[in-house]
Formats: sequence, structure tokens, C-alpha cells
Amino acid sequence: MFAPSSKNRLTAHDLGRFPADSLFDRIARAVCRAGCLPRKELYEAWEAARRTRRHFRGGRVVDLGGGHGLLGHLMLLLDDSSPSVLVVDPAVPASAATLQAALLEDWPRLQGRVTYTAAPVTDVTLAADDVVVSCHGCGALTDLVLMAAAAVRARVAVLPCCHDAETCDPGALEGWMDLALAVDTMRAVRLEAQGYHVRTQTIPAGITPKNRLLIATPR
Repeated sequence: MFAPSSKNRLTAHDLGRFPADSLFDRIARAVCRAGCLPRKELYEAWEAARRTRRHFRGGRVVDLGGGHGLLGHLMLLLDDSSPSVLVVDPAVPASAATLQAALLEDWPRLQGRVTYTAAPVTDVTLAADDVVVSCHGCGALTDLVLMAAAAVRARVAVLPCCHDAETCDPGALEGWMDLALAVDTMRAVRLEAQGYHVRTQTIPAGITPKNRLLIATPR
């Protein structure tokens, strides 16, 4: 079984699993050549990016808590009208450069358009025409991303994870639903109250049980 939820790294040994000429398989082969990403991250980033791009076109992409920056790169590959991507993470992995180099082999047009900044997400200056994304921002990181985007009324999409009662707000809903669902519901409610149109979607649960995707556009 080749489970998309696996945390095993994709390596050159997996190249034969992605033989097609589709965009996804081409990206997967680049990730395999890089040899630094868990299989799960490829599928999560792809599913989040393609759903987000159905609603958000253009704009600088800001990938907060972006790690290796795969989500940001995918956003650019799915919509070349975005001028650039900024990947922000307090500790950018050393292998991020390896991943980027593998992607540039197949898409040289990305050269110079994706940059990394090692900084807290709260240190980044956002703009109203940005597209702010975050894939599996742990706990309160998702809330920081949503607050930062809402402060400038930027478009935003998040795939939350690691909900906990100490750092996340379930409101008064925990008596009716589990903690994680209560927290994500409150996030959607707050964004609506801040003047956003919210779309609630899911990526396949076979990739991750933390599969709720929240996409919000200023009204």
C-alpha cells in the first residue's frame, strides 16, 4: 500500500510511482528527487493549493509557517499570474534549498520568484492584495495567520491542526462538538463577523484527519 498519509520521505526510489505527465506527477517527481519531504506533505500541500487557487488568482503569495515552502511553490505553479511567493518560518529547514533546486530543474521560470524569510509570522508586513496561506499551522499559529490577514483584509486559506484548549478558542461549542471542530467553527464565525465570506471545505481524510480547509475572502 502506498498511503498518502505516510510520514515516510519520498526519495528517488519512489519516482516510478509518478509516471504520468500531469502537473501533480511532475511535481511529485521533483519532490522525490529532492528526497527531503514526507509523502503526507506533498499530498496535503497539493490538495490545499488546488482548492485555494479555484478561488484566489493573482497576488503575492505569503506562505506563513511554510517550512520547506512547497505550498507556496505549488500556488505559483497553479497560477503564474502571481508575481512572487514569500515563505516565512521561524526556522526554515536547511533542506528547503534542496527542494527549491529540484523544482527549478523543471520550472526555471520560478527562479528568483520564491524567497524565504526566517522570522515569526507576526513580523511579516502583509498587504491587502496578498494571498495568505498556511498548511497545518499548529495550534494558535493558525489564529495568528488569520489575524494577520484580517488586519489588512487579505485573502486567506488555512488548513489547521494540533488544536488544544490552552491556546485555541472553542467558544461555547465544546459541549456540542469535539474540541477541534469547535475551534475551527469559531474561526469561521469570527472571520464572518470581520466582514469575510468564508468557504469551508475538506481535503481527503485519507491524507490527514486534520483535513478542514478554511478559505476566506473580504466582502
